[in-house]
Order: sequence, then structure tokens, then C-alpha cells
Amino acid sequence: MLVSLTVGKVDAGVAVLLTEDKRLIEFPSILLPSSINSGSIVDITVTQNHEAEDKARQAFAALQSQILNTYGINTPATPVLRLRNATQTSLVLEWDPIYLATTTLRSLALYRNGSKAGNIPRPLEMTSTKISGLAVDTEYSFYLVLKTSGGTYTSNTLTVKTHAMNNLTGITVTPGVLPPQLRESLEEAVKRINAKIVDTVRIDTTHFICTEGRGREWEKANEMNIPVVRPEWLEGCEREGRIIGVRGYYLDADPRQRQVGSNPSLAGARSSVGAPATPAAQQASIPQRPKDPTPKSPDQESTVSGEPGPEVRPPSPPPKDLPPTPPGESGAEGENSEPDEEEAAEVKPETTEEPKEDEVGSSDGAEKDEESSVEEDPEPKIENEKDGADMEDVAL
Repeated sequence: MLVSLTVGKVDAGVAVLLTEDKRLIEFPSILLPSSINSGSIVDITVTQNHEAEDKARQAFAALQSQILNTYGINTPATPVLRLRNATQTSLVLEWDPIYLATTTLRSLALYRNGSKAGNIPRPLEMTSTKISGLAVDTEYSFYLVLKTSGGTYTSNTLTVKTHAMNNLTGITVTPGVLPPQLRESLEEAVKRINAKIVDTVRIDTTHFICTEGRGREWEKANEMNIPVVRPEWLEGCEREGRIIGVRGYYLDADPRQRQVGSNPSLAGARSSVGAPATPAAQQASIPQRPKDPTPKSPDQESTVSGEPGPEVRPPSPPPKDLPPTPPGESGAEGENSEPDEEEAAEVKPETTEEPKEDEVGSSDGAEKDEESSVEEDPEPKIENEKDGADMEDVAL
């Protein structure tokens, strides 16, 4: 297409061209011949370059295909959460390595029962985690949330339950330095309780069993805070039928602290039953002091035999209103009996015989003296001795 244009004005960079219908066109002056000036007529031929258009179209289509294949087909993989091992108070969860495609990792977080439990450290390297401090025989739900530059991806929800105390299938032991016989018995015990045994210390190892604290695996177990116990611990769990404490089964622990094969509830019952018998046995072994027998009343004394009762300690002083003791009979009995037996003999005549009038009259003064001596001196033995002496004088 040929177009004739008239040059109207030429500036340093732009030339103004006029069409036949008086339209203005700004045209770069560098594309015009250098000899033109205002009023010159130039012919410009305009054609379409189809070949260049085809090349540009093909290049653009190739770029779109490359972007689609790079960022549209390969996307990050959603993590799949699995249970690796479960015990009474801990769970070990694992998942496949994270595939990010062309995206950039932002974070990988673990959620427990709908709330965030924490971020996974080094998510590109770690493929498992251990959750401790859980309740016994309790159900929990877990899932992972992967955040990348290409979006957020949530894993499946895993519902698991911790074991009861009598479930020993979660025990995973790693043997250390053991004699061959103990190693064989350990493997047999593991099979009987349906536990697991592994040769190396892993994240799901619950106990490290050995008899000597040495070796690379022993050091690794100490670094991971895994209990290092003796083989008797597994035998104790088998006998009890449940998980038992490891305090008495450490390598340096006192064997007397172990309770292998004993039921704590029955042991407590036996101790509670035997506890009250101990003080009774102690009391039986201690010689008891003879108790002071109460003096016999006059109506309980025998008036036929005239023999004194059993030897007793002096009774309390007689009341003031009782009649005095006849001097004749009491004096006679005082000569034939011991000092301690005088009181029993002194009480008997009071019920069998009544004092004579002359004796009562003659002993009024003695009664007053006796009462005053009773109030001043509480020892009845001394009083009886004095009375006995007076009675002997009267009899003579």
C-alpha cells in the first residue's frame, strides 16, 4: 500500500505529516530522508509481515505450555498420617516425605483434637514424631497441615487410642549387651507378650534392655532419654500382666525395690490385716503389772472357814461411820496372819459379830484417835500395825 504524505514541520525528533484529507500524522524524523524539509512530499509503503506474526505466535504458545507443565500439573502432595506405635502414655506418628513440587514450604504443623499441638522441626527431613504425656486408655485425633507458597494442604484425620495398663503389645525393646542365654529368654518373653524387638534404637523404642552400660546403642538410648533396664523388668511385666515401674530395674538400682510377681492390692490387704496383730503381740510379750484387786465386801467373805482371802494390797481407809474393830478377835488374828492379811481378817468380824457394849464404850476414845490417824496418814498398813499393837495389850 502506497501513501503520499506532505511534510508540514520537521523537528529534532518528530516530523508532522499531512494527508490528502488534511489529517496530521506524527512520524519519527529519523525514518525520513535527511534532505526533506517543510513542504516535501514523501511516499510511504505499508505492508503486513505474516511470517513475523507466525513466529511470535508460536513462541507465545510454547511459553504458555511451559508454564502449564511446570506450575499447573505438578502440585504439592497432601501428607498422609499413619500410626507407627502406641503405648500407655505415648504415640508415634509417621508420614511420607513431603513433596512440594515447585512451591516453597512455609510450615508443617500437627493438630491434636482440633487444636494446634506445635510445628514439626525440620519438616523436609523428619517423617515421624512422638507425642508423650498422654492419658492412659484415652482416644485422640491428629492431622497435619502443610502450608506452601502454592496453597494449604490438610492431611487425613487419624483417630487413635492409647493402651490400657494390661496391654503389653506396645512395648518395643532394643537389646544391648546381654549373655546369650538372657538374649534367648528375652526374645521368648517378647513373643509371649506380643511385644516387638528391634536391633537399633529408634523413635518408637520404649526400653533399652542390657546388663552392662556400654556400647553405641546404649549411648544413643541415653541421649534419647529411653529407660535402660535389666531383663528382669520384662519378666516382671509378664508375671504381673501389666506395665510395671522401672525404678527398681535400672542397672544401678537396688534389687530389693523390685516387686516381681506380687500383686500390690493383695500385698496391701495382707499388710493391713497383719498390722493390728503386731501391737497385740508386743503387748503380750511385755510382762503386765499386777492390778490392785478391789477389797472384798463383808458379805462376800466366808464366815465359816475363818481363813483370809488372797493376798492383796492394802485397801482404802474404811468410812468414818463404820463401827470399830473388836480388839480381842482382831488381835488374835493379827498374831496368826501376815500384816497384809490382817485387813481381810479385820473386815470379817464386822458382819458376823456385833461389838459388846463394854467394849464399844471402852473403845470410843480409840475410835476417835483411829479416825484422826486415818485422815492424817493414808497408809492403812501403818494404821493396822498400830491397832494390832493396842489390841495385843488389851488381850494381855
